[in-house]
Parts: sequence; C-alpha cells; structure tokens
Amino acid sequence: MMNLIEAGAVEIRREGRTVLAGTSLSLAAGERLAIVGPNGAGKTTCLRALVGLEPLSGGRISLFGQVCQRESDFRLARRRIGFLFQDSDDQLFCPTVLEDVSFGPLNLGQSDSAAARTAHATLDRLGLSHLADRLTHKLSGGEKRLVCMAGLLAMEPDVLLLDEPTNGVDMENGARLEQVLLAFDGAMILVSHDDAFVSRIATRGMLLSEGTLLPARIHTHSHAHVHPHMHSADEVGAAS
Repeated sequence: MMNLIEAGAVEIRREGRTVLAGTSLSLAAGERLAIVGPNGAGKTTCLRALVGLEPLSGGRISLFGQVCQRESDFRLARRRIGFLFQDSDDQLFCPTVLEDVSFGPLNLGQSDSAAARTAHATLDRLGLSHLADRLTHKLSGGEKRLVCMAGLLAMEPDVLLLDEPTNGVDMENGARLEQVLLAFDGAMILVSHDDAFVSRIATRGMLLSEGTLLPARIHTHSHAHVHPHMHSADEVGAAS
C-alpha cells in the first residue's frame, strides 16, 4: 500500500548549521506517528519540511505518491494536509470563530453558504457551537487550540501534522482535544513534549536526535507513580 508521506535522507542546513542530517520517515494510512526529542532538535523544522515550508539541502519528499520538488507540487498536496502550528495566534486570523473555521472550506471552493454550513457542522461535532460568534482573539488558550483543530477538520484532510497540540490547553479542553484526535480516521504526525498524551494517541514513535530520526517505543516505567514516555528502540532493547 502506498505511504501517504515519505521523506528520504532529508537534509536541512540553516546559517551554516545542520538542522536535519539525513532524516527519513514514512507515514501509512491510519498511522499516528509521534516525533519526540529535546528543544531545538529540529522537530518543527521536520514538520515544516514535509509540506514544503523549509527548503531542502538534500534528500526528497513524496506526498500521496508524488515526488514534490516545486512549490506547485507542495501546494497541491497541502489541500489534503492539516497543519496545526505551535502557536495558535499564528493560525487564527479571522475576526470570529465561524469565519475562521469557514476559511478553509472557502479556499477549497465551497460557496459562502456551504462553507458556513461546514463550519457549523464541524463546530457542533467538536462541541464548540457555543463559540461560533466569539472573537478569536478573546478565546482562552485551550479554546484557541480547539478552534484551530476545527478549522483543519473542516477541510476534511487525509493527514494532520500537529506541532505541540496540547500547548496552553487545560485539562478539560485537553480531554476534548484527545477525543477529537482519537476519532480522526486519517493519519497524523504529532510533535509533543507531553509524554502521557503521546502514549495515549500515538501508534508509533520516533526520536529526533542529532538531526536524525530513530525508531522509538512507547512504554511505561514504574516508580512511586507510573508515567509513560518514549526512548529510542536501541535503549529499550538494551534495558530489557
């Protein structure tokens, strides 16, 4: 079966520094891949590279079976990919919630009335109908995150790329966000420092270390409490 995303030996250099050094990954239909690693490891850069927002110094990227070399290639594929930015304020730019969630469907060619119906239906599905007429800049951090997700889901993407999806999200909105992602029947790649969240969402993990992605396993340690997190597959194998 064709992978939805394939990155082969991707290299990115910025201001004389190597950010990604021969990074490779693949994403199959229905997979939920988590990418973890320390701050500054290049996780956000990796996500941006997958949709053509970072110029490659080497390697290649294929989206939905097509090698993407030009901006026009990526632009076509982006219609099938929802990208959740790390900072919600970078993603919300329409005055009201309804307008913001309608924006994607409008860009996909829906009429004003059809886009509004899609937006209302998406907000209702996520339990956010009460926010429809709210001003986006007055929402809480958790509400902003969920509205951003609504905007992506309204476009019915095949793949979600999620950069720190639990940033600024309280427990109640975090639980709602988790339900939304578990109900999503497409594939996703998520970058997160929230180990517990990753363990409940991801079906597979990779660790970004020294510019390269390594296979990782999600597991738990027993201490005075139990907390799930990921190590590289080599580390887990050595400890077992």
